[in-house]
Amino acid sequence: MHALGLHYLPLTLPFFLIMALLLVLLFFMFLFRIVQYAYVRMGIAPQYVLIVLVLSLAGSYINIPIMHYPGEQIVAGEDILFFGIHYMMPVIRDWPGTVVAVNVGGAVIPALLSLYLLVKNKLWLRGLLGVAIVAAVCHALAHPVPGLGIAIPIFVPPAATAVVALLIARDQAGPLAYISGSLGTLIGADLLNLDKIQGLGASMVSIGGAGTFDGIFVTGLMAVLFASVGSRQRTTAS
Repeated sequence: MHALGLHYLPLTLPFFLIMALLLVLLFFMFLFRIVQYAYVRMGIAPQYVLIVLVLSLAGSYINIPIMHYPGEQIVAGEDILFFGIHYMMPVIRDWPGTVVAVNVGGAVIPALLSLYLLVKNKLWLRGLLGVAIVAAVCHALAHPVPGLGIAIPIFVPPAATAVVALLIARDQAGPLAYISGSLGTLIGADLLNLDKIQGLGASMVSIGGAGTFDGIFVTGLMAVLFASVGSRQRTTAS
């Protein structure tokens, strides 16, 4: 969850470019057929997965307001450092309270895709267990940061997801990684911490915003790689 304006570049430019570079690398991996079976294993056609990842990155700029907390002292116009990553705060004056919004790229798209993968791959119990574990880990390590919102170290969702996916469903590690990593992070880091945002002096907090978006985005990339490795191993064995 992140405090910000309605439209914003969620990360500083260097880190945003790193995210874009990861997409470029994934694109070339697709061209060289390294992940040719991964998308089928996840239940989505290859071209659509790449589109979803691009839309997630672009959608991180868009926030949809859903509720408003009454006026409080606002912290604005600051560059906040959290776990080595700089988050840029917009300069806002006389903002009447805190607006709670939902980030399109970090919440709406991952949640919809997760539900689709859950139904498509019939990961009911394993999906629920994976989401619960990742949510518990993220909730334990999420921190309320004055002026920023709720933030979590970028490596937490991917690391927790990797363990969960490989232990619970190695044969379906790709879709389970995306489901548990995305929904687990949103629930554990954002939704379970909504009661902590009112005293942070934030002009706006965004569910799935920069404080959790980066972890969800990296988790999505990792899920595709998991599916690729698992599919290639099965293809080689057969």
